[in-house]
Amino acid sequence: MDARQLEYFLAVVDHGSFNRAATSLHLAQPSLSQAIRNLERELDTLLFHRIGRRIELTESGRAMIEPARQVLRDMETARAMVESVKGLHTGRLEIASMPSPAVQPLSAMIGAYQQRHPAMQVDVRAVPTADAVVEHVRTGAVEIGLAGTATELYSPGVEVHAIERQRFVVVSPPDGPLPADRPVALEDLAGLTAIVAPRGTRARQLFDELQERGVPVRYGVEAGHREAILSLVLQGTGIALLTEAWAGLARSAGARVLVLEPPEYLHVSLVSRRAPLTPGAQAFLDCILHVEKRGH
Repeated sequence: MDARQLEYFLAVVDHGSFNRAATSLHLAQPSLSQAIRNLERELDTLLFHRIGRRIELTESGRAMIEPARQVLRDMETARAMVESVKGLHTGRLEIASMPSPAVQPLSAMIGAYQQRHPAMQVDVRAVPTADAVVEHVRTGAVEIGLAGTATELYSPGVEVHAIERQRFVVVSPPDGPLPADRPVALEDLAGLTAIVAPRGTRARQLFDELQERGVPVRYGVEAGHREAILSLVLQGTGIALLTEAWAGLARSAGARVLVLEPPEYLHVSLVSRRAPLTPGAQAFLDCILHVEKRGH
């Protein structure tokens, strides 16, 4: 039994004859009659009494009407829901992102995506490290992730799309000890108190590598949120390494932003799962990767 057979059955019921039902369905009458006979054979019962040119519903046929209508209603609802998501008329996309890339480029990505698909809801899940972002995507907790790493990301369990690289800057209190008129080297941070990001982030790795080289930098506070780090810098708690995506916000808040020489970078990549993506996630990738390619 399939939906087409049920549609044919109801057409005969509603029109009261095979000829009128066939005309409404744009079918040849023998084809419709054969389809109904096939349905009766599958059910092992007669649905219609055929009396000359007249037909009458059997008890089985009458019992069949409402279930058949319900099946067709349910199928229509299912089709509408699939088309709604397929066409991105409604839906929700969850993205895992490290805090720095979430400021930029993720905010711009979401803006471009929602311009094309304004009814889609986007939720951003804060994830502290690149490894955690990849794990979220690999295990299916989310379909899309945004990660920042020391070098271009490689992970065999997911699809990786390189987006950009962001330069690190030193952010210090407005009256901090570092000179404001020239770039600084990491070694210039010797003797200062640092506000550091959690282990596994590139900013934390840079400070750890500095300590391993014997440069005395004190870890005063560890904070996972860049907004908290910036707030602590402004309070005079210490200096911090942030990506250039935060430079404008830091300057407007009154912090001193200094360029690192030689430069250090955060490589930003979009990560997606390898299984077929939902329409919303695929549309996000198509939108962003198209914009990136066009931009280059």
